[in-house]
Amino acid sequence: MSEPANQDDQQYQQAAASLEKTLGKLRGCSDAERSRMQHDLAQLQGMKAKLASGRVEIVVFGEISTGKSALINALTGEVITEVDVQGGWTKEVWNVPWEGSGYRVHGLADSEVVLVDTPGINEVGGTEHAEVAREAAQRADLILFVTDSDLNATEHTALTALAATLKPVILVLNKADLYSPTQRERLREVLQERTDGMVAADQIVETSADPREREYIVERADGSEQSEWRKPPVAVEALKALILQVLEREGLALLALNAAMYASDKSDRIASIRVKYRDEQANKVIWSYAAVKSVVVGANWVPGLDTLGGLTVDGSMVVTLAHIYGLEMSWVNARQLVTAIIKSAGLVLAGEAAWHIAFSTFKLATLGWGTALTAVPQGAIAGYSSYIVGQAAKYYFEHGSSWGGESPKVVVKRILESTDKESVLDRLKAEIQRTLRLNTHAAGGSNGANAQQENGEVSSGK
Repeated sequence: MSEPANQDDQQYQQAAASLEKTLGKLRGCSDAERSRMQHDLAQLQGMKAKLASGRVEIVVFGEISTGKSALINALTGEVITEVDVQGGWTKEVWNVPWEGSGYRVHGLADSEVVLVDTPGINEVGGTEHAEVAREAAQRADLILFVTDSDLNATEHTALTALAATLKPVILVLNKADLYSPTQRERLREVLQERTDGMVAADQIVETSADPREREYIVERADGSEQSEWRKPPVAVEALKALILQVLEREGLALLALNAAMYASDKSDRIASIRVKYRDEQANKVIWSYAAVKSVVVGANWVPGLDTLGGLTVDGSMVVTLAHIYGLEMSWVNARQLVTAIIKSAGLVLAGEAAWHIAFSTFKLATLGWGTALTAVPQGAIAGYSSYIVGQAAKYYFEHGSSWGGESPKVVVKRILESTDKESVLDRLKAEIQRTLRLNTHAAGGSNGANAQQENGEVSSGK
């Protein structure tokens, strides 16, 4: 095998390894994360099969009036009346095996060339159609962009986006039979100007996939003449020759490059989805535990037990957050992390602690009757501290059980500065009031023992 062939083969093997690595990342996700990425999994598996078989996909884009389907028919040499929906794709994208192309990727026995028809770009206004077109472009090894005149604004925007995918693009001027030689020459000049930097001049080709009938004057055997209307033969040989030239020169390299880019895009998407999902779940957990701590501390009238219950809630929250990020954390380490965060918060949470002590003292002095007055403000303060602990712990786990090269104090300070304290307190106060309305015994002075028991159950349950 020649040196270029060896290089292409290395790129092919690297692309296969990239796909497998990306699939490994997806398999390493939690069940909940994978459930959000079933479509991505199917797409990656499809691309892996595509690369392994040497399936070259030539995707055809263009407005609905430019003759995309007619072009596919002309290239395949048959009228396609029924086509199969491509696996995993919606019904708006169709594929047709181009059996007459004569091209096969060297070394891949199952190699084939497939022509893929897409919705007209002037129909890709809705989210669903736009996604279909985007997926088709992602899978494409070679793109045919079909127009029948100078590019309008919609076509130019679409072509710009397709060129940005770094896939080779052939610009097809279809219906060339409608123009005179002079008009065709001028159209080519205009197209070259408009696509400068996106499509090379030698990648613009003229076709007549479905030429209109023309009047022919036919001479009869007796020398007389008669008029007949006939459809000229299709003219797509120049396009076919250009496609095969591109494939023969770099077919395997195109397959490899496309698969590698696809794996990279999917890897980024998987990482983004995981980050977003984990962030959503972590925030839900933080708010949930902050609300629980607010009630546990606010409604408990016995000094010491409210503090103990609050610390139990914080420790449980940290352990739960660790699980969300695929990490294991013992109760001992969770308490150490909570303590480190509270110490890093310094005077800010120290002030909250002073208020907590004052409220607890007041409840004790009134034998629990003061709980009804202090439950909301004390609970909200306790919940706020839990919210800060949770946000700091989330940052810690997001960075792989580290502070990302910064000190805990710097991280916690930044979290405190970016947190709308009043908004958090208002939300927690509303949650406490809602809970107290649902449980009229939660802060009833003479029923303090019952409240204490109920709060203990909540705490241990979390």
